[in-house]
Amino acid sequence: MSGDDHLLPSILIDVLGIAGICVWHIQGRSRPSGRLIVQILFFAGMSLVLFMARIAPHRTDDLYTHGFAALLLKLAGILWWTHLAWTIIGFFHIYVGLIRKPREAHLIQDMAVATIYLGAMLSVIRFVFGMPLGTLLTTSGVVAVIFGLALQNTLGDVFSGIALTLGKAYVLGDWIRLSDGTEGRVTETNWRSTNLLTGANNVVVLPNSVLARQGVTNLSRPDETHLIALSVRIAATQSPKLVEDILRSVLEASTSIVRDPPPAVALKTIDAIVIEAELQFRVDSLAIGTAAKNEIIELLHRRCGADGLSLAAPTTCSSLGHGRYD
Repeated sequence: MSGDDHLLPSILIDVLGIAGICVWHIQGRSRPSGRLIVQILFFAGMSLVLFMARIAPHRTDDLYTHGFAALLLKLAGILWWTHLAWTIIGFFHIYVGLIRKPREAHLIQDMAVATIYLGAMLSVIRFVFGMPLGTLLTTSGVVAVIFGLALQNTLGDVFSGIALTLGKAYVLGDWIRLSDGTEGRVTETNWRSTNLLTGANNVVVLPNSVLARQGVTNLSRPDETHLIALSVRIAATQSPKLVEDILRSVLEASTSIVRDPPPAVALKTIDAIVIEAELQFRVDSLAIGTAAKNEIIELLHRRCGADGLSLAAPTTCSSLGHGRYD
């Protein structure tokens, strides 16, 4: 075909491509379905013009002419490959939304989008400008090695983040505890780090490589409920059975704990002076753990006074009881 044969189709494709970009931006991020429809319509229109003009986007530049027509045709090729990438990305985002993937898949989505854009860029270089990819890829490989050595720590964080995401150790909103004692709710994950919102309302930023090297306990799985164990020492002036019944009534009177599974009272040890027991109960989340424990201690103090039980004097400087989270 001559340049004149290509001129009108090139202009149509350029107009459709630029118009598609404008409408795509007008749709905004809040309307992914509308964006996808726009992408499909404009991409289909551009493809139809290519087909009617018998222009193959995967052909090398021997089809392109010289001068202004060649410029328009190259621009048309760039726009066509760009709209192809956007259409594929649009389908990908819609697919992720339909299968209700949570936002922890952000890293995987970024990788997929980057791969699609890279493929489109290489296609433009090869099929629009007719440049051999072998030399380019070889040069890019050398540059990649240099950058890889220079950015070794950053790349370690990136790949650790990918591994954590694929392993699904946690999702956004989960409360996790690390082996060094750091704990908090996952509020953000990105290429380099993971942010935890602690109980003190501070944000801890952890590099993904550091997080991957530590043991992670997910306190939000299989659900948000958590076991609290409260130790109490009762003077051995009453029978263990009576002590157990009174402590169980304390748990039954609480309004802050979970009823299923039911709370339990475990008698730990007994001697001539002390009966040591442990109150085991669950709460809906760690956020109300302290309030629930405080309520149990208040109820325990009242029942002991009402039923004639005496709290045993501590053998050390420790207080009445302590709670632990499992």
